[in-house]
This record gives sequence, structure tokens and C-alpha cells, in this order.
Amino acid sequence: MPSPPAIEVVDLVKRYSDVRAVDGLSLSIGAGEVFGLLGPNGAGKTSTVEVLEGYRTADGGTVSVLGLDPVDDGPALRPRIGVMLQEGGLYPGLRPLELLRLFAAYYDDAEDPRHLLEVVGLADAGRTLVRRLSGGQRQRLSLACALVGRPEVVFLDEPTAGMDPHARATTWNLVRGLAERGTTVVLTTHAMDEAEHLCDRIAIVDHGRLVAEGTPAALTRDAGADVVTFSAAPGLDLAGLAVALGLPAAAVREIHAGDYSVDAAGTPERIADLAVWMRDRGERLDALRTGRRSLEEVFLRLTGAVEQ
Repeated sequence: MPSPPAIEVVDLVKRYSDVRAVDGLSLSIGAGEVFGLLGPNGAGKTSTVEVLEGYRTADGGTVSVLGLDPVDDGPALRPRIGVMLQEGGLYPGLRPLELLRLFAAYYDDAEDPRHLLEVVGLADAGRTLVRRLSGGQRQRLSLACALVGRPEVVFLDEPTAGMDPHARATTWNLVRGLAERGTTVVLTTHAMDEAEHLCDRIAIVDHGRLVAEGTPAALTRDAGADVVTFSAAPGLDLAGLAVALGLPAAAVREIHAGDYSVDAAGTPERIADLAVWMRDRGERLDALRTGRRSLEEVFLRLTGAVEQ
């Protein structure tokens, strides 16, 4: 018999006055899965997660976390989940070790606070006041607080925001370790590389609705292959480049300032034409890549940030 999902969301609706922040969203998240919830600002991600955590009441649909209703069964559910907030939730006048000891006292079987500080890379900052920690250090402390109760489900909101590359890599390894021991991780992030590397499955939401769901590989594969991306100076003559490549004008786009996408196969002939066009204009061609679309481009297309 397959195990029941750790989280089940069916036709979830959350309203704020006349605004439907979440509009009939359905999700099923398995035990031990790292699940990414992605969407632009205002897409309904935070409202969805807050309903799952029991901090908001659904206006429609049903929600189950570990087989419990997050609101009605809140006292039974809260000791079994961990919540990492992007901001706040930490007492600025305490020290990290004091804070973790305080949080550990709320649980019957808590992690050792000193060990957790080592795991998140804060062993040397254990006696520094929270208000004196850097933004990245506070993020790591918030992560430690979310894990101190050995949760079965943990919600991570932008877990690596403000972290340096070393701390970011440490956090990624920690998330993978959580999944390996059976913890379900629900991750919200704007870092597409983070979602692509960490998540078993991803749901992309926009205007409160599910617009795509699947593994990172499936999402990029289903969006179609045959794309060339490169970096160069911002503001290239896209119409002229399209003509040089023998493509419609809409096939060549500037995704971000200096980052370009060509909707076509990266054949040797086309790459050569691109290189010659850039050379003739004295432009430098950087970071050339051919293959499938990136998760970031899929996200931008699905959420309407880039024209189809």
C-alpha cells in the first residue's frame, strides 16, 4: 500500500475582501519529498503556506498536513512541523545558543542546540547577540529554530536569502539530508537554481492558481528543447540579429539586461552566424549555451513575465 501524502490540498481558496489570493489550488506532497512552491510576488504562495501552517483559515477547499487539519488540530500538529520565516521571529536580545535552548524546551525530543549551531555553521557565533548577527547568519539561525523540534514537515521561506556561497551550499546539503531521513520539505524561493537543484517536484502558481507541476527536468523538457542562450552587452539590435540568424523577430529576446535567448536549435551553422554577427559589431559574446530551456525561462513564460 502506498503511504498517504504528507500534505494534501484540494481546491484551496483564500480570500482577502474581494481578492482571491488562492483560487482553487490543489497539491499532493509525499512524505520525504522536497517540494518547491514557486510563483511571482502576489501569486498566493505565502497565503497557501500560512494555511498549511495553521496561521490562516481557508475560505474554501480542504487541507491536510500529516493527516490533520492545521486549524482544528493545531495543538497536535504544531509540535510536528517546523517553520522558517524569511524575516523576524527571533528575539534580538538573546544569543543564538540561548534562543535555541529556549525553543528546544518546547519539545519532548528536541535536537541538541549546540549540535544544531554547528550544523548551520554558527558555532562561533553562539554567544553573539542576535541583533548583531549579519542577515545571512540570522537566516541560518532561523533555519536552526525551524529544525530544533525534529519536525516531520518543515516549511522554508527563501532559506538562503542573504547567505554567502559557502553558507548557501551548507544549507543545500542540510535540506538534502532532511529529505534523506524522511522529513518533508516545502520550499518557497525566487532562486531558480536553488529550486532546480533541491526540489524533487515543483509547483508554479500564478494568480492563486496552479499553472504547472512536475519535476524540474520534466518542466524544462515539456517547455520544448532547442534554445540558445548567451550573455553580451545590454541593448543589442535584436531585429538585426534575428535577420542574421534567419529567424522571426520574436525568436530573439533579451530576458534580462545582457542575457539573451534564441528560440532555435543551436546548430553549428547558427552558432557560427551568431559569432560572426557579434564580431562584425565589435561585441563580446559571453556564457554561450545550447540545449533545453532553463527553469527560470520556463517560470517567466508560464507566469507571463515573458511573451510566449
